[in-house]
Amino acid sequence: MGKARKIVLVLTVLMLLAGMVRLSGHSMAAEDKFKVGFIYIGPVGDAGWTLAHDEGRRFMEKQLPWAEGTFIESVAETAEAERMMTQLARQGCKIIFATSFGYMDYVQNVAKNFPNVKFEHCSGFKRAANVSTYFGRMYEPRFLSGMVAGMMTKSNILGYVAAFPIPEVVRGINAFARGVRFVNPSAKVQVVWTNTWYDPATEKEAAKAALDAGADVIAQHQDTPAPMQAAEERGRYGVSYNSPMSHFAPNAVLTGPVWNWGPYYVNRVKAAREGTWKSEDYWGGIVDGVVGLAPYGSMVSDKIKKAVADKQAEIVAAKFHPFAGPIKDNFGKVRVPAGKTMTDAEMLSFDWFVEGVVGTLPK
Repeated sequence: MGKARKIVLVLTVLMLLAGMVRLSGHSMAAEDKFKVGFIYIGPVGDAGWTLAHDEGRRFMEKQLPWAEGTFIESVAETAEAERMMTQLARQGCKIIFATSFGYMDYVQNVAKNFPNVKFEHCSGFKRAANVSTYFGRMYEPRFLSGMVAGMMTKSNILGYVAAFPIPEVVRGINAFARGVRFVNPSAKVQVVWTNTWYDPATEKEAAKAALDAGADVIAQHQDTPAPMQAAEERGRYGVSYNSPMSHFAPNAVLTGPVWNWGPYYVNRVKAAREGTWKSEDYWGGIVDGVVGLAPYGSMVSDKIKKAVADKQAEIVAAKFHPFAGPIKDNFGKVRVPAGKTMTDAEMLSFDWFVEGVVGTLPK
């Protein structure tokens, strides 16, 4: 019995040691994870802007098993953003993605306090040694979606539910209107402002106001499918945004501009880990795969799809630009003469509406 007890004791000790090794290995593996932080303006379940970024995060984690993403959702564009980014930096995040325009100055503040952390700000324009900006040329699929809407409208009145009067939103409205009038010069785009990013009830009411004014197609720069649902309830069409939304309004959604952030997140996280990350302004287009169009609804004809595909091929081949002149503003003044194309700097600072847009741009 004594010998048996000794054998049992030895085996028990060996098992405990093995367990400690496994625990130690697991702990080291966790510590070795390259931590990546994200702050979101809305909830991941918004079915739009935040969902698209979170899908990008999940894609990044799948492609990079050594990376560990942490996100904080529904972060206001206030000092709260600064607190949340500081929290992520203190938790050991090596690179932090701030995914809304209003985080811009807070990113700069936190970056100064954490010079060894890399920061990426989506849609902003302020950089630093450890701060990059990134966005996509969403005006390209906006133009293409405008073509679809312009060929589907019967009333020649299209509603556009818009968030805030910042250059990003204005550029999208203008690109959509350019696409609409490229195929239908008689059509008008009526803008309704909500001054919200994520407020389903307000967005839906804004869409209803445009529908009441005669719009038979509703486009949007909002983070939820509420405007599309309003169109569906009225038997009208819609052009969604951010992510495919047809399952929320299958009889309304024609198509919509969508984001694909995953490959960008993979590239930047890899660069941060490998020491090749550099501060830059990234503005990718359809050719890069960061922006595109959602699948078409069954109501969109093959003829329309062909016209859009042909124009997309011209955009990708740099044979066509949605903001090539001549372009007039909605007061009739020539803003871009024939033979000229708007520069990136001009598009990034859009503060006027193109011809065909009905509505005022708040100061």
